[in-house]
Amino acid sequence: MTPCSCHPVPSWNASQIPDQSDRLAVITGATGGLGYETALELARAGAEVILTGRSQTKGLGAVNRILAVCPGAKVSFEPLDLASLASVGAFVQRFSAAHASLDLLINNAGVMALPTRQTTVDGFEQQLGTNYLGHFALTLALLPQLRAGQQPRVVNLSSVAHKQGRIDFEDLQGAKGYRPWKAYAQSKLAMLMFSLEFQRRSEAKGWGVLALAAHPGWARTDLVTNGPRVGGRFSLLWSLARCFEPLLSHSAAEGALPTLFAATAPEAKGGGYYGPRGLGEMKGLPGPAKLSARSQDAAVAARLWELSEKLTSTRAL
Repeated sequence: MTPCSCHPVPSWNASQIPDQSDRLAVITGATGGLGYETALELARAGAEVILTGRSQTKGLGAVNRILAVCPGAKVSFEPLDLASLASVGAFVQRFSAAHASLDLLINNAGVMALPTRQTTVDGFEQQLGTNYLGHFALTLALLPQLRAGQQPRVVNLSSVAHKQGRIDFEDLQGAKGYRPWKAYAQSKLAMLMFSLEFQRRSEAKGWGVLALAAHPGWARTDLVTNGPRVGGRFSLLWSLARCFEPLLSHSAAEGALPTLFAATAPEAKGGGYYGPRGLGEMKGLPGPAKLSARSQDAAVAARLWELSEKLTSTRAL
């Protein structure tokens, strides 16, 4: 397939994405924000892109918006709720029936700093379940298709907040003492550790799949609509943070560049972590991002992997 003839956005720089023709990509949480911008640029480069999300209406709208910008792009929508293991299983069944291989999986969907503790339909704390456990189950279930892909990659979305996170095995689900940002930071640390541990296992077991991670810095998206903007001191803190937004943040399209770099750049390496290169990794062009010491603890990562297999009833085949 020939990449569509629309003009890529200027300035790494999305125009440097290699030709993605004949590559199939699945992106979670792609109906808006970072996921949508990632899908748009991959479609520009010629990839066949499956957008996923919870809302059929938003999903079809996103597909139509991409087609309006990039006529002839191969884009479609499939429902997928990462907060439901049943939904993850149903998506994998549909995908596996239609596709023998997968070249690129971008685990992008997420929720942030929910003011009160909520749980998924499976009983997981909402941020851990949506941001991490759902993606863990999805990735392992799609591993056979990934292994059959062309130079396959998995990209996990983390956050600069991972540096404040720790994996609390004594209260992983926040049942004893829920704190919004603690839960968010733990979920994003888990995503980064999952990426690093996946790469270690891929190398040891010969899976042939590269695992990379990325973070967007401070991207102006609607992620906070149902998170820190809601309720009490979170609204106050957000109002204060907005004073610095013009200086420290960038657009969703710019925030998607580290993900696109990890997903497509020949120089991006398995086990790599990429983010904006500006002050505090908040904004700027993509490059290598800083890993916290905790994220590199292989023993904790292995323990988390094994626990995640039990929680999601999923194993790498």
